[in-house]
Amino acid sequence: MQSIFNIINIPLGYVMSFLSDLFGGNFAAAVFMFTLFINLVLIPLSIKSQKSSVQQTRIKPKLDDLKKRYGDDRQKYSEAMQKLYQEEGVSMSGGCLPMIVRMILLFSIYAIILSPLTYMAKADNTKVTHVSDAISSAMEDLKKSDSDRYDEFVEKIAWTKSSGRGANNQLKLIRILRDDPNIVQEILSEKDYAKIEEDWNSIIEADQKTHVDYSFFGIDLTQTPKFSFDIFHDAQKIWIMPIIAFLSQMFTSLLSMMMQKKINPDAPNMAGMMLTMPLISLLIGFTLPGGVAFYWACSSLIGGLVQLGVQNFYGPHKMLSRERIKELTKEYDLEETQIKKLNQSKLNDQETTNG
Repeated sequence: MQSIFNIINIPLGYVMSFLSDLFGGNFAAAVFMFTLFINLVLIPLSIKSQKSSVQQTRIKPKLDDLKKRYGDDRQKYSEAMQKLYQEEGVSMSGGCLPMIVRMILLFSIYAIILSPLTYMAKADNTKVTHVSDAISSAMEDLKKSDSDRYDEFVEKIAWTKSSGRGANNQLKLIRILRDDPNIVQEILSEKDYAKIEEDWNSIIEADQKTHVDYSFFGIDLTQTPKFSFDIFHDAQKIWIMPIIAFLSQMFTSLLSMMMQKKINPDAPNMAGMMLTMPLISLLIGFTLPGGVAFYWACSSLIGGLVQLGVQNFYGPHKMLSRERIKELTKEYDLEETQIKKLNQSKLNDQETTNG
């Protein structure tokens, strides 16, 4: 499964590394520019999605008529509906593609943020896993044999039993690399360190070559927020990230609601539904690294502004008007052709009579 996702993650990692280098190693700038680039590239798909939505609105009366005629017979209704879509040239899934693309990119960004050593520093994933497993094993042994030293190292490197094993501890390895790479020698026994020394040095070298800056105005985007109701004592700077994600989602939700009201003043009030996604972003933002929440914020703001532009140029009223003009033009051309044929027929009959 991982190899399937790597088809997207590895090239995306190179793009993110390039953008990071372009902005002096700044990861936040790379995420922002990548999000801007992707949204600009997806504009044709957004336009296609908008057109599909308008076409759905246009043929809705015909769909309602089919439902009245075949509502009790699902098979006939389905066949008639597919035939109608084909005749009208409307795609049944035209509006889904942009959403699917954005979801795939979201998972890829998430993978890159969780595994920066693999996808951005280009460290060997096998070596990263080897080192991670060795530290986890040593920490487990320390917890049983020397709880004081265990607590000391947990404080320094945030490596607990829940961290588990494997390459999923890359964010913690990044913290060790940036704070004190030699602490690995203190955690492991001399014998165990000798087994991973070559791999660890290889990872250090890979990180130093890229040395990506994961901070955003002093906020470490590799950190995962830990929520506490005691906000006066336990508040963390990283909390800003899920809050920004929430506010950006609120902004785009309100913008979307305003656009819908402008299009259809009689539409029901969807304020409750509009609040759902921002709240989900806020809650999930406290369970994921800050970089993911930062990406959500960028994606919401940039995507919302792009959608506003698409609405202005390809709004339902404008597109329905264009469709209506095309239909009237076709009707006019057909009537004109029929009139010409009729006049030609009369002229032929007159010539025949005179002859």
